[in-house]
Amino acid sequence: KDECGSCHMAYSPGLLPVDSWKKVMLNFENHFGDNAELEQSTYQELLKYLTDNAANHSEYRRSQKIVRSLKSNETVDRITQTPYFIREHDEIPKRLVVDNPEVGSFSQCNLCHLNAKKGSFNEDEVSIPGVGYWKD
Repeated sequence: KDECGSCHMAYSPGLLPVDSWKKVMLNFENHFGDNAELEQSTYQELLKYLTDNAANHSEYRRSQKIVRSLKSNETVDRITQTPYFIREHDEIPKRLVVDNPEVGSFSQCNLCHLNAKKGSFNEDEVSIPGVGYWKD
């Protein structure tokens, strides 16, 4: 939480499967355009935490749905690239998120999902900055 959460929301490990977390952690010198290098011991601890608690090791329904949405040989390095995420957000117009200067990206979960930091992504708890509560 401290390491990842210092730059962005500390995503729940259950939002990606093991191979995806390994891919995310592969090149920290260029972590989505930023240098996020860590001490080796911290890196190993974080990688172990993410892979031990990844979606394919989770009993949570959302995690299982994320894993099932991916093809068997598919490894994504962004939660927003999972078919599950895309399907769950397809009714949200891009202009309300990506083109919204108060949000800027679908990866900023905690800006719209009011309880994202608690692990809740309930659609009834969504308020898009500059727009308000969203209902399709």
